[in-house]
Amino acid sequence: MYLNLDAQFTPFGTEKSISFQSFTFSGGEPHIKINEDLSTVKEVTVTTRVQSFNDFGLLLLAIDALKRFYIEKINVFIPYFPAARQDRVMVKGEPLSVKVYAELLNHLNLNKVTVFDPHSEVTSAVLNNCEVVTNHNFIKQVIKAIGKDLVLVSPDGGALKKIYKVSEYLGGIPVIECSKKRNVKNGTLEGFKVYEDDLEGKACLIVDDICDGGGTFLGLAEALKEKNAGDLYLAVSHGIFNKGFKTLNEKFTKVFATDSFKTIERDEVEQIKIQELKENEIQ
Repeated sequence: MYLNLDAQFTPFGTEKSISFQSFTFSGGEPHIKINEDLSTVKEVTVTTRVQSFNDFGLLLLAIDALKRFYIEKINVFIPYFPAARQDRVMVKGEPLSVKVYAELLNHLNLNKVTVFDPHSEVTSAVLNNCEVVTNHNFIKQVIKAIGKDLVLVSPDGGALKKIYKVSEYLGGIPVIECSKKRNVKNGTLEGFKVYEDDLEGKACLIVDDICDGGGTFLGLAEALKEKNAGDLYLAVSHGIFNKGFKTLNEKFTKVFATDSFKTIERDEVEQIKIQELKENEIQ
């Protein structure tokens, strides 16, 4: 059975969904009440999308409510794992945020926690019983939708390992390596480099896990065009898009994302649902 905490996100369908009520108290605390007797149920998977700490709090409360039915196996499917980008302490006085979230789940002794395309291997390292779903099938569907020969573009060194695994999965699509620098004085991105002399008009697909403001991809688009790139495409597993789509659509022929973070119903982005990817990779 499935406890889908986000009504717009039902990656395993709704046929076996558990009925519940949730609300927020006047003091700001989330609350949940399961409306069914689950005393004979052996296994439940909780699905959710996290956009705030209260969303994560509701997940923790839901798990506790399920445990009070003495369910043997409780799984969690949380495609966008919160604070996955905060996977190292850069400055003294800061928390290791991803570990804080992970330990809250670890304390509940879950059977399995499934995440989709985490930012780095740190997430799976700090989460107990973690199962990682790659972005391979997502990128396969993106390339099918584009419908033309292209090269894959790695936006920086941190993405290289995953990009080459995608390339291998797809039969050896060429990979273009790129890099960038962050100005330590003001935090801006600069110094974008494309390690290719001439792209000869080839279509380029930038692949990354998260698009937040989009600054990385805008700077990279300019650098690619300077190397004679053809049509530019962007595929991100987790689309936050906090600055909207106007500037991205000026640079990219098409932007692709999944619904791992939020549902987007706009012409500016083509969203591939996690439910469509699960047949091959999510069990």
